[in-house]
Amino acid sequence: MDLYLKETGNDNPETIVFLHGGALGGWMWDKQLEAFKDYHCLVPDLPEHGKSNEIKPFTIKNAAADILDLIRNRAHGGKAHVVGISLGAQIAVEMLSKSPELIDHVLISGILVRRIPATDFFLKLLNYTIKAYMPIKDSDFLIKANIRSYNFPKEYFKTLKEATKSISSDSLNRILHENMLFKIPEGLEKVNNPVLILAGEKEYGIIKKSAKDMNEVIPNSQYFIAANMVHAWNLTGPEFFNSVLRAWITDKKLPEGLNHE
Repeated sequence: MDLYLKETGNDNPETIVFLHGGALGGWMWDKQLEAFKDYHCLVPDLPEHGKSNEIKPFTIKNAAADILDLIRNRAHGGKAHVVGISLGAQIAVEMLSKSPELIDHVLISGILVRRIPATDFFLKLLNYTIKAYMPIKDSDFLIKANIRSYNFPKEYFKTLKEATKSISSDSLNRILHENMLFKIPEGLEKVNNPVLILAGEKEYGIIKKSAKDMNEVIPNSQYFIAANMVHAWNLTGPEFFNSVLRAWITDKKLPEGLNHE
């Protein structure tokens, strides 16, 4: 079974692949598709997410392999720019470590790579948290709380509710384990692809530290903090995000609002 795919701009020469965050879907890139009509855009729903929720099991390695196959088969010239946020950023760097020749520019934001020790206590706590969350995950109260927490535009309430309802307990368990136990893949120190590593100013400190860690490993990378931005800032600040992305993939000067601290 193939991943669900939204494809736009098929007549344009360059391809961009957009990889969404955990428990979300390709819909989170709608504001980018509007701004990049001059590019061929590929927006998959990741395994066990959205309209690909029947494709199991989710692992970052398997998802990376699926997206690399997508680039081989659908990207123009067999190569693509890759953009990922959160879980999508983890998949992007896994792809980069495996097949850098299929990838042009990379933009990642909100990546977590500081591995949390997988002690028995931590794993039991994670499993307990998931079990406690599942009975209330579809409640309007909790979804509205998530919208406030991530500063999502209120227009996404219905979409978030549908995305939340579609995820089973087993799927959420796998997704969270993959996300929280992810570590920097081997081989990144050898790649020469241009990689822009970002974190929102209002993100947790561990995300900013993870971005620094990535910058230290990848030779041809740059690292910045996006001023006043949150985790999913492609949704909350789409014009800023789009201007950064366009400048990066066209080798132009990056816009103001990106700082080192």
